[in-house]
Amino acid sequence: MPDNVPKLGKVQYRIMQVLWRSGKATAREITDELAQERPIAHSTVQTLLRQLEAKGVVSHQLEERTFVFRPLIDPAQLIATPLRELLQRVYRGSVVNLMSHLLKQEEISADELRRLREMIDEEVRK
Repeated sequence: MPDNVPKLGKVQYRIMQVLWRSGKATAREITDELAQERPIAHSTVQTLLRQLEAKGVVSHQLEERTFVFRPLIDPAQLIATPLRELLQRVYRGSVVNLMSHLLKQEEISADELRRLREMIDEEVRK
């Protein structure tokens, strides 16, 4: 798995979501799933899969004369880098400033607040 996860475009990220959900998929399966949201050419998916392979986030194996693609990174790796950059750049590295902004500016359900409290309590116990 790559240490420095590359940036992905919107459609590349959607392809990764398909692979994370399914664990593995052919280009045709990915095209069919993405096309449920909006039309996309099969050749576009094939090109994007080659790009994802070149970036080291996807690999393929030949199964019954068909390329089957698998993710090489997990979702947390892809999310961590831009989130860390946002935290440093916008909130000067302060998790409190980030959480304060979210609590004041976003609607947070009672269930989400309960889950946040549980996570904080768990961190305090460590």
